[in-house]
Amino acid sequence: MQRYRDDVSVVVPGIDAPSTVACLRSLRPRGVRTIVGSESRSTPAASSTYRDEFVSLPDPTTDLSAYGDALLSLAERSDVETIIPVREEDIYVLSDRKDAFADEIATPWPNFDTLRRVQDRVELFEAADAAGVAAPETTLLNEWDEWDREAIVKPRYTVAASAYLGRRADDAEIGSTEYQRPGTRPDPQAEIAKRGHVPLVQERIPDSREFGFFALYDHGDPVATFQHCQRRGWKYCGGPSAYRESVHIPELETAGRALLDELEWHGLAMVEFLRDPADDEFKLMEINPRFWSSLPFSVRTGADFPYYYWQLATDEPISSEPTYEVGMGGHLLRGELSYLHSVATEEYPLVERPSLSSAAREVATSLVRQPRFDYAVTDDPVPFFQDGVNLVRAWLDSRSEAAQTAAGEPGTEIPTEDETEHPEDAGAEPTETSSTAEGEPTRSAQTDGGPQSESQ
Repeated sequence: MQRYRDDVSVVVPGIDAPSTVACLRSLRPRGVRTIVGSESRSTPAASSTYRDEFVSLPDPTTDLSAYGDALLSLAERSDVETIIPVREEDIYVLSDRKDAFADEIATPWPNFDTLRRVQDRVELFEAADAAGVAAPETTLLNEWDEWDREAIVKPRYTVAASAYLGRRADDAEIGSTEYQRPGTRPDPQAEIAKRGHVPLVQERIPDSREFGFFALYDHGDPVATFQHCQRRGWKYCGGPSAYRESVHIPELETAGRALLDELEWHGLAMVEFLRDPADDEFKLMEINPRFWSSLPFSVRTGADFPYYYWQLATDEPISSEPTYEVGMGGHLLRGELSYLHSVATEEYPLVERPSLSSAAREVATSLVRQPRFDYAVTDDPVPFFQDGVNLVRAWLDSRSEAAQTAAGEPGTEIPTEDETEHPEDAGAEPTETSSTAEGEPTRSAQTDGGPQSESQ
């Protein structure tokens, strides 16, 4: 294992997803000092054995400009070699100010013009069309007129930033994906007022399995790639990844590479697809232009992307073509619990619910056969327990706020799943609806691709 000088450091934003911890566990044993920067000291990465330093940062969801200033201040330190993006706000400020960062550190990420083609989904699907990559039928909300079909309403943008929303960036909630029942339609003006922009409508692909093509590119050339298939989500209808397996599917690689080649990509990317049962074709959902929440699993299969990223940043050649093991499985323990809870207590009108006994047996069998976990490892156990504490706190907070709302107290709202379970993945692709009153749109959990909280 190659080791580096003790005075070289990397900055990794501390979020609730295990991607931050995966970066620490990969780079610190190689002698790279690790600096965790976060708005919250309770981020699991702050308690990792592999964390050297913790720095408080502004919350990017409330003050994106101040967050960018703070990252740039860290970049100006003489020991810092680069910064690793783990959420949409990270890559936005890094790309938006790439010239300023390039004066201080290595910048293995796209320029802003290229990033916009990914974070603006209208431009993304135009790029997919140019690359010959299949995608679901997608239009702006005010252009969709086929409300008798199963469809989803989703944000056009993946981050609430001034370059996308203008003056509405400070007060708009771009929201997550909502499923629209056939025969009903949302109020366009209400959606625009709430989200701060005209969202998209997309035909629904009736398959909850998600396929990810993961890559690191060097100015248009792939450095390393990886694939996985999500077998179980946080809900029995889908959502973030609870259990996934490494795969190698030539058609998936062809589609992922074609799109990234069209974009002349530089840096990290997770290209997310669903497989359409109507034609067995991979259909593009989105690109996450930073590290993904299930990164620890990628590393466990042999695809050590944090190290590849460091090598790219430091101009160190990768001596051989990276490989990974196909057929391995890995879990988010919190996700598995959420999956079983959804089977026991929730109803999704468009997806058949498995029996609790069969679901429990399926989870137990995979835990025994594939005992790999994103947070729970023997040499760095504290982040696992810290994440459990965070989970309990979030649950208690949601119960308290729900009780206040039920009691009629003003000024309180019941948090959505995005806020309590997976806030950092706002903008990532969910896979199914939750049950509501007839005719109402529904909001679902986020996917593995997105960041704030995947766990264990």
